Amino acid sequence: MDVREALYTTRAMRRVASDPIPDDVQARLLDAAIRAPSGGNTQNWRFLLVDDRAVKATIGPLYRQSLDTLWRTIYADRLAAANATPDDPESDQLLRIQRSAQHLADHFEAIPLFLFAFVQHDPSGGSIFPAVWSAMLAARAEGVGSSLTSVLLFHGDEVLDALGVPKDEGWINACCVSFGYPTGKWGVAPRRPVHEVSFRNRWGTPLGFEVPAPLWP
Repeated sequence: MDVREALYTTRAMRRVASDPIPDDVQARLLDAAIRAPSGGNTQNWRFLLVDDRAVKATIGPLYRQSLDTLWRTIYADRLAAANATPDDPESDQLLRIQRSAQHLADHFEAIPLFLFAFVQHDPSGGSIFPAVWSAMLAARAEGVGSSLTSVLLFHGDEVLDALGVPKDEGWINACCVSFGYPTGKWGVAPRRPVHEVSFRNRWGTPLGFEVPAPLWP
């Protein structure tokens, strides 16, 4: 697969089939992940794959509670505004994202594979997210959809307990990524164009060029 295709089409794919991800595919995802840069090459990361239904049954309720907390707090105002103007394009997009995220939560136990990424003593995520993104790009090359979330931070200690993570070694659960064969189609995600979110040299200074439409394909 062309690297640009992977970069442009690796969007959140939360609606997936329950078919298991073969071990050789899982191996390629993790092997790609550990090739990512690591601060000082410390590689102080750990990757925990979860496909056992009993473990998912323990974490699933925590995930749904966390997502409900997210809707009622951080997203509350945005969702209220979107529900008040559902025909507005931005409102429609947000409500579709909410439905997609809720679908994953409601079917958590049926998702075939989760990756829990841990980093030691680094709350910034700078030492773990490049590796996680590499795993997600590798998944795209395998035809596997993925979606990253950190919503379980609302139940951080309970997640550590459920996964048997030692609490006295500084391990932080940076995120959780779902993996599965998507039931929908791949595509380029709509985003605000580059020139609306980028500056040059100083904050607020125009970038100097515009990108009105995706540069791939």
